[in-house]
Amino acid sequence: MTVTGIKFPYGYDVVGSLLRPAVLKDARAQFAAGKIDAEQLQTVQRAETKRVVDQQVALGLKAVTDGEFNRSWWHLDFLWGLTGVGHYDYHQSYKFHGSQTRTDNADLIGKVAFNPEHPFFTSFQYLQSLVPAGVTVKQTIPSPTMLFRDNRSDNWATYYETWSDYLDDLAQAYHDTIQHFYDLGCRYIQLDDTTWAFLISKLNETATDAAAHQKYVTLATDAVRVINQLLAGLPDDLTVTTHICRGNFKSTYLFSGGYDDVADYLGQLHYDGLFLEYDSDRAGDFTPLRKIWHGDPDKRLVLGLITSKFAELEDPAVIKARIQAAAQQVPLANLALSTQSGLVNAMWLCLDGRRQHVNRRATVGKTQTSQTDCYRRLGGLN
Repeated sequence: MTVTGIKFPYGYDVVGSLLRPAVLKDARAQFAAGKIDAEQLQTVQRAETKRVVDQQVALGLKAVTDGEFNRSWWHLDFLWGLTGVGHYDYHQSYKFHGSQTRTDNADLIGKVAFNPEHPFFTSFQYLQSLVPAGVTVKQTIPSPTMLFRDNRSDNWATYYETWSDYLDDLAQAYHDTIQHFYDLGCRYIQLDDTTWAFLISKLNETATDAAAHQKYVTLATDAVRVINQLLAGLPDDLTVTTHICRGNFKSTYLFSGGYDDVADYLGQLHYDGLFLEYDSDRAGDFTPLRKIWHGDPDKRLVLGLITSKFAELEDPAVIKARIQAAAQQVPLANLALSTQSGLVNAMWLCLDGRRQHVNRRATVGKTQTSQTDCYRRLGGLN
């Protein structure tokens, strides 16, 4: 089958986030303590962003990110920037296996709408200024489904007559936000989404309880509706992908289970590409890929076969075999390769003081540089 419309994701691509360097974490702590101001924090943030962008470009990546250094959370900072979304203390940690997080959360404080002063726009413009010709900026933001969960929409009825009206506003806010990124020059944007992994878990847990199960079926249906609604009418030369994340915090995870229970829903999404975590047995086999791809010649599924959680390099022969197994479900031309999630997150992986590159056809390329230097380049380690 000939692929006619794919530009992104590339055969080897990145999910987006990189490990925060100590200097940036220290600056955020000082800012929170009132020891430095916002301008001083931004100076550190921009210096570290430039460093990791330069390193990604030097590594030959065709699409680069800012490492998500412009935010404290992968999702909440963006949500707080929307009109109608506020901040409060949740007093609960997200339930990662073996680790705890801070207790910030978001909630509705009005009708949700596009914010033309969203701080992510300024961050994007700075990132764009760092990237040379021939390299594309990849902008990452959380999916709108992240407002469906963890009590963030509990008070929707305070501001809306119907739940449907709320979903319409949420889709429009995202559509307008993405359109503004496009107007600023963005051509590649990714919506990060843990909701589908959450649904995998919940749909399994409630399989014998019809009433509880229906709650999560409705959530899945609403997710498809909002995502496709926000994507409708965006420019043809804008690539929008999603990363189906299972949670990744200090090398721990939130959710387990294969994609079978959500494959039909994922297959309905009008994304140009889907990044799928496949670095452990928790993700199941490749059978659902056929439904997720849905026979779309212009859609690429990115196999997250390489783990970002541990330093050990996968056996290239095993990666080749897994790609060939996936190609039994989806044409090879519609597959790409990445790490399963962010953090040390790119296609260059280090072991025994050497670097190896594996592309979507799983050929092993040149080796060079030290393990420490490679992780510095990819993860911002010092």
